[in-house]
Amino acid sequence: MTLRIGIAQIAPVFLDRAGTIEKILSRLEEAAQESCQLVTFGETLASGYPAWLSLTHGARFDDPVQKDIHAHYLDQAVCLERGDLESLCKAARSHRLGIVLGITERPEDRGGHTIYCSRVYIDSNGNIGSVHRKLMPTYEERLAWGIGDGAGLVTHRVGEFTLGALNCWENWLPLARAALYAQGEDLHVMLWPGSLDNTKDLTRFVARESRSYVVSACGLLRDTDVPMDFPHRDLFIPEPGVTFLNGGSSLAGPDGEWIVEPVVDEETLLVADLDPAFVLRERQNFDVAGHYARPDVLRLVVDRRRQSLAEFLDDEDESKT
Repeated sequence: MTLRIGIAQIAPVFLDRAGTIEKILSRLEEAAQESCQLVTFGETLASGYPAWLSLTHGARFDDPVQKDIHAHYLDQAVCLERGDLESLCKAARSHRLGIVLGITERPEDRGGHTIYCSRVYIDSNGNIGSVHRKLMPTYEERLAWGIGDGAGLVTHRVGEFTLGALNCWENWLPLARAALYAQGEDLHVMLWPGSLDNTKDLTRFVARESRSYVVSACGLLRDTDVPMDFPHRDLFIPEPGVTFLNGGSSLAGPDGEWIVEPVVDEETLLVADLDPAFVLRERQNFDVAGHYARPDVLRLVVDRRRQSLAEFLDDEDESKT
């Protein structure tokens, strides 16, 4: 059976959690009308990628401007424990479709004041199946995000496919990809903030390497997507007409050829039908985790424990008194 997927390339209402979720819900409705069974969105779509850092002296220590913007970023980040994605879970359940979404996660399990670049998978029953926090923020991203862990390096069954997903430059990490390949992944989703430079080569390469379908799901960010009340907006956007993130959403088949070539500079929903038999044909002569692997020589060890600052060992009897 084929799987119909949607690649939703949209811009956030920048650092506006409620406004961005409303846009996502609208795309889910459109995807449901197109009979999609899975919809993918870009990295940190809810509620925005920290594009201001390199334009506002983001590395300046103890800077009031950076503190103001970061406080706003924290305020508009997504807290799963608070139920910030409940409306998306309800939509997934109502439309019977899965969702792969990038969020700026503000988790309570790490104190509640650090943002992680996280990938969330919501299944067609409306359950959050897994949350993967980006292993290593890239370059200036480390000024805004914490370092993640391996807890979300998991796959999920979606129809006839085994789905896995990584955030942005994690997709360059051979061992992160191998951790998903080892679990039978044959549908790989790359979440990007939005850049043709990132998707034009790597999408096809990973598809060819893994003999899998590979989706690049991207966002957009233009000056018009940034609300006028964004803190220090004049420093971030000194003149109108700026595009920070230009999209590049695309889809490659297990042979490494384009099914949907990269699309830039427009908000759109890309729809495609995936045939699992295509994977089987391409793995006849190369299966990176199967008959072409040598686990007796090369083997990967993955720590999937969620990192925590403290482990509390309470006496069970005392805790009841």
